[in-house]
Amino acid sequence: MDAVHRAGMPGVYAEVRDGGRTWRAAAGVADVGTGRPVTPDMRQRIGSITKTFTAAAVMQQVEQGRIRLDAPIGHYLPRLVPGERGRKITVRMLLNHTSGIPDYIPYAFPSLPKSLDDNRFRQFRPAELIELALTAPPVGEPGGPEGVYSNTNYAILAQLLERVTGTSAERYITRNVIERAGLRHTGFPTGPRIKGPHSRMYEALYGLIDPPRDYSVYNMSWVTATASLVSTMEDLNRFYGELLDGRIVNQSSLAQMQRTVPVRALDGTTIDYGLGLQKVGIPGCGTFWGNEGTVWGAGTVSLTRADGKRQMSVAFNLIRWNKRDSSGTPRHHPLNDALPKLYEQAMCGGGDGGAQAENASPVSGLIP
Repeated sequence: MDAVHRAGMPGVYAEVRDGGRTWRAAAGVADVGTGRPVTPDMRQRIGSITKTFTAAAVMQQVEQGRIRLDAPIGHYLPRLVPGERGRKITVRMLLNHTSGIPDYIPYAFPSLPKSLDDNRFRQFRPAELIELALTAPPVGEPGGPEGVYSNTNYAILAQLLERVTGTSAERYITRNVIERAGLRHTGFPTGPRIKGPHSRMYEALYGLIDPPRDYSVYNMSWVTATASLVSTMEDLNRFYGELLDGRIVNQSSLAQMQRTVPVRALDGTTIDYGLGLQKVGIPGCGTFWGNEGTVWGAGTVSLTRADGKRQMSVAFNLIRWNKRDSSGTPRHHPLNDALPKLYEQAMCGGGDGGAQAENASPVSGLIP
């Protein structure tokens, strides 16, 4: 972790569990202006890790018979997703990103970095964000062999949860996923500020913001139940432990969540994605399940080995640190070496598997 800080990360903090042992640590600062240190118990905006919580909530409704995975979304939300799309796109396709619906974020943030500041306190409506995507060109055919990552899919799923439960997705997830898992420091924001101890969040936007700017104060209506949760590394390890042990959804639902397809992430890489779960395989170390997430200025990775005995949750407070060259390609940065080494040691207990970790690492430029 010290090496990650030396490589250019202002602050990094983590919790690793190995059987009955737990290790927590932090390196660096939460505020580059004051030098306030990061601590392992800090709260973090966890970005698209939220999608695992949302997917688990949907699967609970599948178990109760209120939602069918292979039913068309137009059956439930005919006005929101009308016409042929509503008839062809199923709930499962939304969960595993094979719907072909594009991401709304490029349309909600059309001029970067200016849009980041323009939207800092803007209140988006979910239907407004979904409409931006549905009126844009599709990125694939529904149910195709390869998915394309899109926040719009989970924005629609949040509306589906509201439709079948009679309450907001945030309230349902809080009561039936967060509280069921026994999480004490996880919740949806009620305003632009994070409650409790937290770091500032520095966004570099590939060198467009130099020096990186703090976006820890932000109206998270732009991601709602797709990527807006605040949590701690301890809570994330507990959540994935409970989920993979069959205590949030049943084993049949968990098996559905672990059926993966190749999905093209927002940074162009391909990931193995199930229903709100990513699969990461490291040769000689094991198969891990979990998710990663970024929001403006913050990144988080949480992975649990398939046997549940090894867990890693890591948070960091600078994102999109690679400056681009004249062709627009992100330049290599020391952090692209230091973070995979940290992941490899945390997940595999040390050794020299840097190349393996580089190939399997969830480091990316994903916008949640």
